[in-house]
Amino acid sequence: MTSTLRRAAGFAAVGSLAFATPVLGVAAAVPFAVVAAVAAFVGEDGRFFELFARPGDRQDGRLTGLLGFALAAAALAVLATVPETRMPISAFVAAVVVVAYGNLGEQLVSRWNDGAFHAVAGFTLAGFLAAAGGQALVVSVTSESLSVPKLAFLAAVGAFVAALLREVLLKHDDPLVLVSTGLLLWLFYELPVDVSPLEVAAALALTIVLGYVSYALGTASVTGMLTGILLGVLTIVLGGFGWFAVLITFFGIGALSTKFKYESKRQRGVAEGNDGARGSGNVLGNAAVAIVAVLGYAATEQASVELVFLFAFAGSLATAMSDTLSSEVGGLFDTPRLITNLRRVEPGTDGAVTWQGELAGVLGAVLVAAVAALTMPLDPTVVSALIVALGGIGGMTVDSLLGATVEGERVGNQAVNFLATLSGAVVSVAFAVLLLL
Repeated sequence: MTSTLRRAAGFAAVGSLAFATPVLGVAAAVPFAVVAAVAAFVGEDGRFFELFARPGDRQDGRLTGLLGFALAAAALAVLATVPETRMPISAFVAAVVVVAYGNLGEQLVSRWNDGAFHAVAGFTLAGFLAAAGGQALVVSVTSESLSVPKLAFLAAVGAFVAALLREVLLKHDDPLVLVSTGLLLWLFYELPVDVSPLEVAAALALTIVLGYVSYALGTASVTGMLTGILLGVLTIVLGGFGWFAVLITFFGIGALSTKFKYESKRQRGVAEGNDGARGSGNVLGNAAVAIVAVLGYAATEQASVELVFLFAFAGSLATAMSDTLSSEVGGLFDTPRLITNLRRVEPGTDGAVTWQGELAGVLGAVLVAAVAALTMPLDPTVVSALIVALGGIGGMTVDSLLGATVEGERVGNQAVNFLATLSGAVVSVAFAVLLLL
C-alpha cells in the first residue's frame, strides 16, 4: 500500500468518528478535538506522524492537514449537537464522510488510472456512497426524518460540491471544503421541497451523462463538467424538467457555438481559451444568477414571488445565450465597432459588436425565450416569451457596455458575465411585474 493510500485510509478512519455522533450527542466534537490536539503536538518521529504527514507537513514539522480537518469537523459537530443551532446531524455526518471517504476513493482509483477525470470520479462515487450510508445510519437511530429520494439528493449534492471545491481550491484545503459542504447541505436540507424518486434518478442520470459528453467532446474542463452536473441536478430537483430544458439549451448551444470555426477564431485571437473547454468560472459567471433563482423558487411558496424567480431564471439564461452567440459569431467578422461610440476597433476588443453578432444574440435570446415559455409554468405564453427575450437582449447590451467601459484588469470577463446575466434577470422581472402582476 502506498503512503498516499495509507494516509487517505487514516483520514477516512478519523472521519468515521462522525458515525458516533448520534450516541455521543453534545460530546460529538470531543473525539475530533482529541485528534486535533494530538496532531498539534505529536513529534516528527513515529508511525502516527508518518501515517498522516503530507509533503507540506514534513516541512512544517506538524500535522497541519490533520489538525485542520479535525478542527473543522469539531466545529461542525458543535453546530450539529448544540440545541440553539440545530444543524441536522445527518448533514454533519454526510459532510465529514464525503471528504474523508472521497479522498480514499480518489486514491484507490488513482492506483489504476491517475487521470484527472478518473480521480474526480473516484472521489465523487466514494463520497456519495459514504454520505448516503451515513445519513441512513443517522435516520435509523435518531428522530430525524429524511425520505430516501431526499437522502440520495443530499448525498449527490454533497459529493459534487466537495469534488468541485477540491478542484477549484488547493487539493488539501479539506477544512474549507468540509465546512462549506456542511453548510450547503444544511441549506438544502431545510428547503421545503418534496423530492421524488423519478426526479433524483433522472437528474443524476441525465446530468452525469451530459457532463461526461461535454468533457469528452472538449467543451468543458473537469471543473466545468462538475459545475454543470451540480447545476443540472439542482435545477431538475428544485425547479423541474422544464427549467432544465432551458438550462441545457444554453449549455448545449453555447458549447457548440464555442467550437464553431474554432481554428479560425483562434487565428484571429478571439477564441475561448483552453481549446474551448469551459471551466467552472465561466459556467458560474453565466449561470450563478440562474441557480440563485432556482434556490429562491424552492424556498418560497407565494405564487407572486415564484413568478419573479421564474422570470429571473429565464431572463438570466437568455442573456447568457445571447451574449455567448453574439461573441462567438461576431468574432468571425472583420467589422466590429465599439458599442459606446461606434468606432471601428480590432476583433476581440472588449465591448466591440458586429451586426452579425447582434443578430445571432437576438436569435439566441428568442430561442431561450421560446423554450422557457413552452416548458416552464409561464402564462400567457406569447407575452412571457417576449418578456424573456427582452431580458436577454437587454442583458447582452449591458454586457457590451460593461466590456467597453469597465472590463479589464480590475473587472474580469466572468464578473462582467455575472453582472450582465443579473441585468437580464432584472429586465425580465421588471417587465413581468409591469405586464403580468
